[in-house]
Amino acid sequence: MPAADVDLVSSSGASTPPISRLPFPPIIKTHILHCSYHFWHPLYRSLTPKARLIPLSAPFLAYLRADGILLPPSRPSSPGPTYDIDTDSGIFSAEDSDVDDDDDQDADPSAAWPDIHAAITRTIAELGGSVVPKLNWSAPKDATWISATNSMECRTPNDVYLLLKSSDFITHDLEQAFDGCVEDPRTSTSTSDTTTIPYTLALRRTIPTIIPSLEFRCFVRQRTLLCITQRDLNHYDFLPSLVPLLKSLIMTFFTEKLRDSFPDENFVFDVYIPQPRERGRVWLIDVNPWAVRTDPLLFSWLEILTMPDPPSASVSQGLENRVVRLSLRGEGAVPPTQVAEAENGEDEAEGESSDDAEDVDEGPEFRLVRRDDPETYSFNTPQYSAHKLPKDVVDAGVEGPAGLRDFMERWRDVVRNQGAE
Repeated sequence: MPAADVDLVSSSGASTPPISRLPFPPIIKTHILHCSYHFWHPLYRSLTPKARLIPLSAPFLAYLRADGILLPPSRPSSPGPTYDIDTDSGIFSAEDSDVDDDDDQDADPSAAWPDIHAAITRTIAELGGSVVPKLNWSAPKDATWISATNSMECRTPNDVYLLLKSSDFITHDLEQAFDGCVEDPRTSTSTSDTTTIPYTLALRRTIPTIIPSLEFRCFVRQRTLLCITQRDLNHYDFLPSLVPLLKSLIMTFFTEKLRDSFPDENFVFDVYIPQPRERGRVWLIDVNPWAVRTDPLLFSWLEILTMPDPPSASVSQGLENRVVRLSLRGEGAVPPTQVAEAENGEDEAEGESSDDAEDVDEGPEFRLVRRDDPETYSFNTPQYSAHKLPKDVVDAGVEGPAGLRDFMERWRDVVRNQGAE
């Protein structure tokens, strides 16, 4: 980490200048690629929900980058429901176009990538008829508003294409994957060059009864599990009592499966624990870059970057430390009054933690949405609502009525010129 960054967050008594940027270590292209699904999934295949990876060709990537949404014609044999296409919505299917037979190839975009279309169709069937799509780094969570099911569940290839082409997150993967990176001295490729990325479409089997309250995001700094936060930003009464168990499961999973095998020492990973009381399986859902693009959820990145290391490696180690401090091994006599005071202190601590089990001293900080926390009310706004309108419309709205009128006039001119052509 650059010395200048350390100075910005110095905790010494001397006054420090205001922080002008987050003290991230330099982010290189290699780290971003290590967090790509195509890289880490083969390493941890047995730890993840069932998925298939489909390499994407240049014609398919060009289709994703193209303006507008043109879907391949529906096949009668395709599983799942069919939808009526509103021609005013900007979403078109090839079977709705008035074209001659000579133009069929232009009307059906999948004619340029038939192998990928066939692979997606086949994979959906192999994974039980319902999948969730994801590109290298992002899933199209911001585009569920355009889906008939208002979710990322896809039953046909067209469901997949519709989500991918409607998502700003997918566009970021395609155009800005290396934003914020510095030049990597080990490679000669520019950080702005995305042509060498092995783009891959991951289709994961839909988990039918996923419990959002049991998804957690974990932050790793210098191969130390620093802190954990719930992913679903709602309060759940049952979660505080599970914190010690959840922390133990996640710490064990990290120590045994990720700490020494992931190539980078700083990263963020997401897990899902469907049956914590039965000490059930911990599923690895995603690996994210140690970068500002990754949502810190209930933390802030400034907190995470300046947070001290956890006081001990595990809760069990903390308990062992307490026993050692009481000198039960016979290395030194402890007066009975001190033993009683220690026990009383532990009883009081247990009583305090029963009110809020989130306050566990040992190990990484585990943060939950608290009941009646005024700050949580801001979480009630629709998730990804900023992505439901084109940025031009949002910018015009910020400028007020005059901005909207100017936008409408410019839009009419564009439509008029297209009609004239």
